[in-house]
Amino acid sequence: MAQHTASHSQPAPSEGKETPLEALAGICNVLVVGLFILTFLAQNFVIPSGSMKNTLLVGDHLLVDRITLSPPSKWIMPFVHYREPRRGDVVVFLKPSPEPVPYPDGSPRYDDLVKRLIGVPGDRIHLSHGALIVNGVAQPLPKDADNSPGNPSEAEYADEFPSIPASQDSLTTATWAVEEPSHIVNGDLVVPQGMYFMMGDHRHFSLDSRYWGFVPRKNIIGRPLFNYWSFISPDRDDDQIAVGSRLHWAAHVVLHFFTDTRWSRTLHRIE
Repeated sequence: MAQHTASHSQPAPSEGKETPLEALAGICNVLVVGLFILTFLAQNFVIPSGSMKNTLLVGDHLLVDRITLSPPSKWIMPFVHYREPRRGDVVVFLKPSPEPVPYPDGSPRYDDLVKRLIGVPGDRIHLSHGALIVNGVAQPLPKDADNSPGNPSEAEYADEFPSIPASQDSLTTATWAVEEPSHIVNGDLVVPQGMYFMMGDHRHFSLDSRYWGFVPRKNIIGRPLFNYWSFISPDRDDDQIAVGSRLHWAAHVVLHFFTDTRWSRTLHRIE
C-alpha cells in the first residue's frame, strides 16, 4: 500500500512593514528635496496687482525658474543652462528701492515684483505719445497687453517719458528724480552697464522703472515658467492683510475653488 507523506506547507514570509521611523525618514526626504527646489531652483509667486494685465492677472500663481537668469556658479555650471536676461523677458526681481514704510522691526521693506524687461545695458529708450521706442525702433505691445488709458494726471509723464522731468512727478522716488537726468542723452534714457529697465505690460497702470529707476543685475531673481493655478482675486497688498482677513480669504478660496478658478489659465506658459 502506497504511503502518503503528509506535506506541511511553510507559511510565506510576511512582507516587512514600514516602521514609524522609516515613514518619518521618508517624509523628511520629501521635505528636504522640496525645500531645496523652492530655495535654489524654483519659487512660487502670486500676482497681487494688475500691472501686467492681461499677460498676467491678479490671482495667477506662477512657478519661477531661479536658475537660468541667476549669476553663474562654477560648481554647477556643467549641469544647468545659464544666460543673461534678454529684452522682452518677463522677470521676477527685487524692487531696487525699499518701501517707505519699514517692517515692524525697523528693517527696510523690499518687494518682489514681476515686469517685462524693456532695456538691457546700452539701450536707448523713450516713449512718444505712448509708443515705446528702443534704439530708434518702435516696439509693438506684447500680444496680451491691456492698453486702456490710465489716470489723465499721470498720462503726460507715462506717455512722453523721459521728456517730462522726473522731479515733477509725485510718484517718482526722490533718488530717481535726482539720478534720472544724468542718464538722458538726446532725449533718450540710456541704460547703464549692470542695469535693466522694466515696465509692466499694462503700461498706464504700472509703477515701474519710469518711476523708481533701473534694476541692478543682482536684483533679478528669475523668470516665470508657467501659471499653475489662477484664482479670481482682488488687488491687494498681502503683507498688510490682517490675520482675520487672511482666514476669511482662505475660507472664500475653499468655498469658491471650483467656480472662481480660471481653469483656462491652468499650466498657461508665460511669454
